[in-house]
Amino acid sequence: MFDANAPSAPLALEAVGLTLPSTAGPVEILRGLDFVVAPGERVAVVGPSGCGKSSLIAVAAGLERPTRGKVRLLGEDLSALDEDRRARLRRGRVSLVFQSFQLLPALSVIENIELPLMLAGRSDARALALDALRWVDMPDYASRKPFQLSGGQMQRVAIARALVHSPSLLLADEPTGNLDTTTSDLILELLRRVARETKTTILMATHSAEAASMADTTVRLRDGRIQEIQRAA
Repeated sequence: MFDANAPSAPLALEAVGLTLPSTAGPVEILRGLDFVVAPGERVAVVGPSGCGKSSLIAVAAGLERPTRGKVRLLGEDLSALDEDRRARLRRGRVSLVFQSFQLLPALSVIENIELPLMLAGRSDARALALDALRWVDMPDYASRKPFQLSGGQMQRVAIARALVHSPSLLLADEPTGNLDTTTSDLILELLRRVARETKTTILMATHSAEAASMADTTVRLRDGRIQEIQRAA
């Protein structure tokens, strides 16, 4: 159930439901989700394709409004905020990593990483972006364009961009979904390093058992419902 201490947690969901329209009629995607993500916790959301993992990430980020229930992000009730205020809440404090990388093809690697800082008006954007690129062991790729990178390299750039402003919460939607096994292992090791060295809170949707194994808590979804919440020993 919803924790009384949720306002101090990076993320808390109370009886969250999501119903979306379709040509066949309304489809219930999420059904009564209740859980809290504690500061510094690593949470993996697992389950079969179509169980609602990606929708949960979208709702948690405030990119999708739940049909029912409440989402509290960084202490703020998202239902009380309009789209602009939700965007301001996320800016600099919440980062997202997607399986499709979401890099801008016309920008170089370093420009993709520094863009969030430039939008925030940071005068030190380039220096911080270079530091982030070094952190993911890609300083020699700063001037390349995304099409000149492998899938694993693009995901490392996406992670550098996500971490460049030291967010409180990292939301990752199938971050290894488009990668081969060897490259997936490298990205997972990088995410372990993120958790270990930066203490960033992580909520990750994944179909990978290996990715889930790095979590403190596993939330298992089936048909949009929480089937089980399992804490690591």
